[in-house]
Amino acid sequence: MSKLILWVSLAIFFVSCNTNEEKILPAVTDITESVYSSITIQPDSLYQAYASVNGILDKNLVEEGDIVKKETPLIQVINSNPKLNTENAKLSLELAQKSYNGNAAILRSIEDEIEAATLKLANDSINYCRQKNLWDQQIGSKVEYDTKKLAYELSENTLDLLNNKYQRTKEELETQLKQAENNYKTSLITTKDFTINSKINGKVYALYKNPGEIVNTLEPLAAIGSETIFIIEMLVDEVDIVKIKKEQKVIITLDAYNGKVFTANVSKIYPKKDERNQTFMVEALFTKEPDVLYPGLSGEANIIIDQKEDALTIPKQYLIDDTKVKTDNGIVEIVTGLQSMDTVEILSGITKETWIYKPK
Repeated sequence: MSKLILWVSLAIFFVSCNTNEEKILPAVTDITESVYSSITIQPDSLYQAYASVNGILDKNLVEEGDIVKKETPLIQVINSNPKLNTENAKLSLELAQKSYNGNAAILRSIEDEIEAATLKLANDSINYCRQKNLWDQQIGSKVEYDTKKLAYELSENTLDLLNNKYQRTKEELETQLKQAENNYKTSLITTKDFTINSKINGKVYALYKNPGEIVNTLEPLAAIGSETIFIIEMLVDEVDIVKIKKEQKVIITLDAYNGKVFTANVSKIYPKKDERNQTFMVEALFTKEPDVLYPGLSGEANIIIDQKEDALTIPKQYLIDDTKVKTDNGIVEIVTGLQSMDTVEILSGITKETWIYKPK
């Protein structure tokens, strides 16, 4: 009798344990698979302005929040060195111009030498020809003939050398003049760079320096970006990046808007991975922007990968090792499809009449 009572007790215990297990039937619902990402809002075409020379910030010509047009002066920098360089370059240019075609032209002195050498050659040529005619008639001495011939040949060589010197000097002076002109133009460009101008039509979002502070070419002085168009920057994990495509729909929530939902579309996928956090940068554009946006606003995004209607789904918490579920017939293999945050599509292995049990 005691053994019978023991077996009955054990049977009741196991039945009650089995009865207490959570079980459900798969549901036929719509399912959406998405990739989650944190987001940051930034103005389109946002860039940082730098000085092209070292110096001291004289004045900020705009204020943060100002609307500016392209080429609007933003910041004035003081630096005397480029101005001195410009003056020196101008003096060098003037000297090169005078050397080439001014009153003190080097070429003119060579031209005078050529003119004198030409006259001397003509005279030596006449003397040589006269002496040669006499020598052909056996008049005069051989020494006189050789002297006149040598004088003629020397005059001819001298004229050739002067002509070569003239051409060489002219080319050198032309080169020096062009170099002086280029240096002067470069110095003028550098001088203009004392004033930093806006590269776009947009809005001044930040000014990083105050008047009197030292500036250099490595530190940004201002941030300028679009006034009306904002970019949604998303950091997507490398395990999900292959699922992302341009024009995919994005569901956005912003902390500043207390959970209000906005929509956007993927506009750009950057191909380089950030090795620090193993993510890829993906950009999206609002289909309809919120009324007010500021750079740096944060929130969350879900990029829609795929959607399906009337799919057989179960909660993810009922999965065992991602590919199995517990049924009345024991543990069975299943094939999964789309996955949302908390549900998964079942392609095969069970039906909507199959009871499944929540694993412990």
